Order: sequence, then C-alpha cells, then structure tokens
Amino acid sequence: MSNTISITTVKESKVDTLDFDTIALGRTFTDHMFVCDYKDGQWENPRITPMEVIPMHPACMALHYGQALFEGMKATLGTTGAPLLFRPEKNAERLNFSARRLGMPEFSETLFVDALKQLVHLDQKWIPPHEGSALYLRPFMFADEAFIGMRAANSYKFIVMASPSKPIYTNRVRLYAETTYIRAAHGGTGEAKAAGNYAAAVLPTEIAKSKGFDQVLWLDANEFKYIQEVGTMNIFFKINGAFVTPSLDGSILAGITRMSVIDFLRHKGYEVVERPITIDEVIEASSNGELEEAFGSGTAVGIAMIQEIGYKDTLIHVSDTSPVGQLVLDTINGVRIGTLPDELNWMVSVEA
Repeated sequence: MSNTISITTVKESKVDTLDFDTIALGRTFTDHMFVCDYKDGQWENPRITPMEVIPMHPACMALHYGQALFEGMKATLGTTGAPLLFRPEKNAERLNFSARRLGMPEFSETLFVDALKQLVHLDQKWIPPHEGSALYLRPFMFADEAFIGMRAANSYKFIVMASPSKPIYTNRVRLYAETTYIRAAHGGTGEAKAAGNYAAAVLPTEIAKSKGFDQVLWLDANEFKYIQEVGTMNIFFKINGAFVTPSLDGSILAGITRMSVIDFLRHKGYEVVERPITIDEVIEASSNGELEEAFGSGTAVGIAMIQEIGYKDTLIHVSDTSPVGQLVLDTINGVRIGTLPDELNWMVSVEA
C-alpha cells in the first residue's frame, strides 16, 4: 500500500477556543484525525479528515466480540518550536504485537509513524505549552465488519485522534492491592493493549476509589501474591538500593515508558532487576526500612510517585520522598521538550 496520505482540513480551527489552563481530560479533541480501512486483505485509503463521528452498523463486530486495541502516545513542543514524538516506532511495534494476539491484521509501522507525524504537524497548535502537559495521541483499531458470528472480522478501521492533556497526578498516589478480581492470567490478553482488559478493570478501580485509593495494584490470578502492574502503569520499587520491577511474564503490559525507565536507570548506573516480586516482600521491606521509594510509569501518567499501598487490612507506607523517581520524571519531561539532551535517542522530530 502506498503511504501517500490524503488530507482534508477543517474550514476553521477550534484551537482558539481552547483554554490550556483548564483542559478537560479526555474530552477535548483536535481538529483532525487519521483514518485507514482494511478490506479484502489489505489496508487502503489512508487519510486525514476533520474530526467527526464514525458511522457504525449495530452488528459491528467490535461491539459484540471485542476485537479492539489501542495505543497511547504524547507529542510535545521542543525548544525550536518543532513538535516531538517519544519513541513512536516502539508503539508501532507494540500495536502489531497486540494485533497478532487478537487475530487482527498488522498495520504498516512506517505508515503508523508517518500518520502520526502528519497529524501532529497539522494540529501542532493544540500542543499545550506548559511543562508536563502534552498532546495525547490515541491510535486504535477495531473490527467494523457488520456480522454476528464468532470469527475474526474481515474489515477493520485504524484511527488516530489527538487530545491535549494536563498531568494526571500532581500528588503522590495511593494504591489498593486487589485480592478478589484479576486483570490477566497466563495465556490471556494481559500483555496486549486490548480494550477488553480495561473493561474488566472498571469495577475494581471504582471499588478502590470508594475506599480512598487512586488506582488498583493488580496481583497474579493464581495466588494473589505476585505483583503485576497498576491500573494505568507499570510499577518500580527501590528496595535496599536496587530497583525491582515485575518481569514480563505474558500477563503484564510491556510499557514503552517502563522500557525507557529501565534504560535510563541503567544508563545512570542504578541496578535494575526484572523479576517476580510478592506483596509480602514489599510489606517486609517497608517494615524493616528497606523500601526506599516506589513509582509507576506510563504514557498517560508519566511517572507517578507512590505514597501508600492498601492490602487487606494492612496499609503499607512506601515513602514520603522519591529522589530517583523525581529524577526520572524531570529527565523524561526535559527530554520531551528539548531542555535536556536526548542521550538515549528517544525523540523523533516532526518536520514540516
């Protein structure tokens, strides 16, 4: 398929109506979106159009059988004024990993990155100028064939939309370790960025919030013992000088920010261990003073410092300071806007 993207622009942009100081999270969208269709075994008609609703048949297979996946990314403005993307090729690779797991067609990784560049270039005035804010990009794919029957669909839509966003967490977060519900089990779709994974997390997250916590800390499906990840992020613990993060075991999402944090910490000389870690180990480390800090990592949240973890009747105090977590946050934010050197070659410039 040719990567030539047709572009139809809006007659008048809405960006002048946006107050960047009061952005409604996930409710404000830019002028345009990228769309591509899968029919007869190939992707066709890549295009950028004005943002609009998607016509959909009631028998759209994604609504009934859940063939839907997405990615999350951010665009920022560099010191030269050019938009910057954070490791977009890694999101393209992960999208195709998820597509294979869900029986969906892979999407050209070069077209994926090109579509992002052209959409961001067109809507770059929507990128918030404040540090820590960004233009959140949501590539997603779903089965749009009108058919009631359990099989892989024959037609799909791939879309990228964009939404300006502020930082999600400005305070330290409290997590609730879930011991009734599970996020994923071995052999399931936990390592894919499948929409259904998040549907299953809605009720436990609401329960956690009703108890005064911010997010769910997911434990393994067999023993409710081994830590997997947080609702919207991977997790890191600093125990006795070393950083420990759960190893990717087929039920944990391979976060792009997680990968970048590991690379950065090792680049700075810190020990990072990817291995199974139990909730009991965290409790013990907290009680003997070896749990020095903990933070979550994810595209939407960035780096979120963890204050406490609730587990059954126990409240685990993590830390009141996160010096290394703050270094990671400040570095990623600085590299994203070009005020710090991009030593690990994370950023891709969006040229005219």
